[in-house]
Amino acid sequence: GTNLILSVDSKLQEIAETAFGNRRGALVAINPKTGAVLSYVSQPGFDPNLFVDGIDVDNWKWLNDSLDKPLVNRPIRGIYPPGSTFKPFVAMAGLENAKRLPPFSISDPGYYSLANSRHRYRDWKPDGHGMVDMYKSVVQSCDTYYYLLARDMGVDLIHDQMKPFGFGQLTGIDILGESRGILPSTEWKRTTYRKPEQQRWYSGETISLGIGQGYNSFTMLQLAHATATLVNNGLKMKPHLVREVMDVETKSATPVAKEPIGQLALTAENLDFIRKTLVGVNIEGTSASSFAGAPYTSGGKTGTAQVFTVKQNEKYNAARIDERLRDHALFMAYAPAEEPRIVLAMVVENAGFGAQNAAPIARRLFDFVIQ
Repeated sequence: GTNLILSVDSKLQEIAETAFGNRRGALVAINPKTGAVLSYVSQPGFDPNLFVDGIDVDNWKWLNDSLDKPLVNRPIRGIYPPGSTFKPFVAMAGLENAKRLPPFSISDPGYYSLANSRHRYRDWKPDGHGMVDMYKSVVQSCDTYYYLLARDMGVDLIHDQMKPFGFGQLTGIDILGESRGILPSTEWKRTTYRKPEQQRWYSGETISLGIGQGYNSFTMLQLAHATATLVNNGLKMKPHLVREVMDVETKSATPVAKEPIGQLALTAENLDFIRKTLVGVNIEGTSASSFAGAPYTSGGKTGTAQVFTVKQNEKYNAARIDERLRDHALFMAYAPAEEPRIVLAMVVENAGFGAQNAAPIARRLFDFVIQ
């Protein structure tokens, strides 16, 4: 019977929901120092007053049958491929395991092929990015760089490096119904599939993991939580929505204590470098236009995640396919870069490029928080 006072900022929540408009998707914003959830968006929503006196048959049928799935709690139940928002974490893993150094460069022709295979894993930029070092690979979001890095790391090392960040794990947030998502490994595939030919892990499946595709499927809460850990020097804080618990009679409020849940042993030099690349994304990279003229410095990473596989001899054309099969737009970001007060992760379903359709929403939230 106690009152729960949430950490969600009502004005920030209003700005976020207004920015989404009628589009489907999810957004989670967190204070990285405390784990407090500042904004929590699941679009489309529904009017909870429909349930006060018992919902009628017609509204219940509409809520359940709608293709937009308004009853799904998207921030913790919706699982999505993270797309290129995954690249900074893969880069960090490459640095921590001496698979790469920041100056290491490749010549990107716009694709990568495994030995003795004609299949091309294409870069989003058909002609390639030229010579690419690690900084440029994040700032310009070079796919080919991460195809090669994923190949050199292997699926199980990727799994072991991503698990401590919380990918494919329950965060323990203080509401029910959280999905675990999928962080693939050879063991995961053996226990998931029944037929021997399905249980085998293939080299080509590793390649897509580097760009946040393949079997990778995570919630926006997990992506926000992982980003918060990255910018908080590896310190993991348990996400929570309840700020205070108030006694109904005495009106005395007891604050919910911030709860550290782990410390990742990450090299400070590598952390600084990855954060430098994320700042570069918002200054000179894929999301620079969204943050032009901002009176503060921020970091971020755009992502575009495929919903279905485009055949080798075909080009993706959003105008020619069903709207619900179009790419998802993703973005993860934090601000201010020097001492982050807000971290967010978001997906706008079937909206295309994260730089065009997700990053502008983040800019509106950051402008409000940092004023």
